[in-house]
Amino acid sequence: MTYRNRRPAERKTDDDPARRHSGNALPKFYDIRSVANSLDVSERTVRRWVAKGDLIIHRINGVVRVGELDLRAFLALHREV
Repeated sequence: MTYRNRRPAERKTDDDPARRHSGNALPKFYDIRSVANSLDVSERTVRRWVAKGDLIIHRINGVVRVGELDLRAFLALHREV
């Protein structure tokens, strides 16, 4: 059954996790320096957030990276209104 032939209830919507990333694109990852520069803080501050468990990191072959979605979640939790 193709997408066009599906009934409306069977169609995937934009909030469907399977469609969050367009096409075959992989999520973006940033190094500690990039995160620090974009937030105008030191690399040491970012490493403190990681050590406290506030910011989630991914180790890929021993290289530390911060996922875009993890960074967005961190910023959402620590925003001041």
